[in-house]
Amino acid sequence: MHALENRIATPVLVIGTGGAGLRAAIELAERGVGVLAVGKRPKADAHTTLAAGGVNAALATMDPEDSWQQHAADTLKESYLLAHPETVRIVTEGAARGIEDLERYGMPFAREPDGRISLRFFGAHSYRRTAYAGDYTGLEIQRTLINRAAQLRIPVLDTVYVTRLLVRDGAVFGAYGFDLTDGSRYVVHADAVILATGGHTRIWRRTSSRRDENTGDSFRLAVLAGCRIRDAELVQFHPSGLIAPESAAGTLVSEAARGEGGILRNGLGERFMERYDPERMELSTRDRVALAAYTEIKQGRGTPDGGVWLDVSHLPRETIMTRLPRVYQTLLELQMLDITRQPIEIAPTAHYSMGGVWVRPEDHGTGVDGLYAIGEAASGLHGANRLGGNSLIELLVYGRLAGQAAAEHSAGLEAQRRSAGAVAEARAEVDELLAADGPENVRALQRALRDIMTEHAGVVRDESGLLQGLDELAAVEARMGDVGVHPDLAGFQDLAHAFDLKSAALAARATIETALERRETRGCHNRSDHPRLDPELRVNLVWSGPGAVEREAIPPVPAAIAALMREVSTAGKLVE
Repeated sequence: MHALENRIATPVLVIGTGGAGLRAAIELAERGVGVLAVGKRPKADAHTTLAAGGVNAALATMDPEDSWQQHAADTLKESYLLAHPETVRIVTEGAARGIEDLERYGMPFAREPDGRISLRFFGAHSYRRTAYAGDYTGLEIQRTLINRAAQLRIPVLDTVYVTRLLVRDGAVFGAYGFDLTDGSRYVVHADAVILATGGHTRIWRRTSSRRDENTGDSFRLAVLAGCRIRDAELVQFHPSGLIAPESAAGTLVSEAARGEGGILRNGLGERFMERYDPERMELSTRDRVALAAYTEIKQGRGTPDGGVWLDVSHLPRETIMTRLPRVYQTLLELQMLDITRQPIEIAPTAHYSMGGVWVRPEDHGTGVDGLYAIGEAASGLHGANRLGGNSLIELLVYGRLAGQAAAEHSAGLEAQRRSAGAVAEARAEVDELLAADGPENVRALQRALRDIMTEHAGVVRDESGLLQGLDELAAVEARMGDVGVHPDLAGFQDLAHAFDLKSAALAARATIETALERRETRGCHNRSDHPRLDPELRVNLVWSGPGAVEREAIPPVPAAIAALMREVSTAGKLVE
């Protein structure tokens, strides 16, 4: 007896209900094009809600000399020249429009007394260009997009886990999945599909993602559909994630805590940033602070639990309450800790996938006909170090452009060819896992995989460690053939975890194999056996399956933008 299979048809299917997916769905609905958005977690609780700091646009409301060209230059500089110049141009030039769209949907931006949108400084930006709403910017953006989607009556199913994209002859025709509550299946036929399923940072032990998000779903869905992955090795580690409690390990302490004057000390009480960046100290760039903390811990100068201390207790109580309300609240809730009196124990945490699915700069098409990827699932904007605030503007700009491209693709189709074979394969994969009754526990294997990545492919990497990581990963992959999957009355979470594990293993392999290939140190990618930057490696590494890594040339930076690139002081700026 087969599970019930819901068959739905829609012109465009959006997979993922975070900021990127909702912005794309809104674009389609505003154009009068039918759209369905599906996601595996409640839309009000998407990962976008965790983005605290702000959203970038060179609006020049505070610093009239700012321009999109300068924003582009700062982004390329911070990417260590691995960002695609055309992608950077499209985002920085389209940023003001992205902010206007949010205003039109009712976003409550912080404003100056005369009504201008307030902008604040963020790490490595030349000027103030980060718009915000307290330290809850991502939450407000997500709420704003959810409200707009509701006004447009966009159907959103946020209890559907997509297991496969359906492809025939290099063209996508829909997706297959199951409902997390009752296990019923979905076959969604679509003219175009937009993948907005996040990154792969959950494959490390400490991460700022929650438990079952950012498990690398984008990587697996895309690769099985015939796409490629670019820059898998370029993962941003945020300097300040909590260590305890274990259930929330990696939860972010906003870098605003350092921006407002927080001090970092090691287990011996030394203010260790003096050793790594005496000029900027705690206000150094994200990759440097993460590397510094990692080094102190690794060399035995950490706290007994393997962290360092971040202390804001010397700051005026009022500063903490008005500027860091979320940090104050989080620590009270998770640790019963009062940050106005006690220091916070932190360690580097996997924070953002700067790589992702290979896409064209102009419309984020993937090379598979009718399939687009946006948000943290895509690649091209961030290179080897992401500018704080750029991820939120990216999803607004490319959500709009991919929505537009998908609408045009759907309108231009003469017919949509389907494949019963592709559907049967997707169905069989779910059936097989549901019948699996082996001795291996999915959660235990997830933990083993996270330990491998943390140990061998974390903040600092070297060839012998990465090779050992590949061996240990192969052993986990072998054990994955013997898992037991046992859904119960509470729902089909167990089946979801089994698919999360498949995605995580594929993402881990892509990451380690490309990290081996990048024999240099550049931005977030630290190779202790290759400590210098290699000009020959100013390329993107593109992964299309086990052992298949190719180098892709990056176009030169336009002269007008190159002329604006310079070292930017981060003094007195937040670095979210």
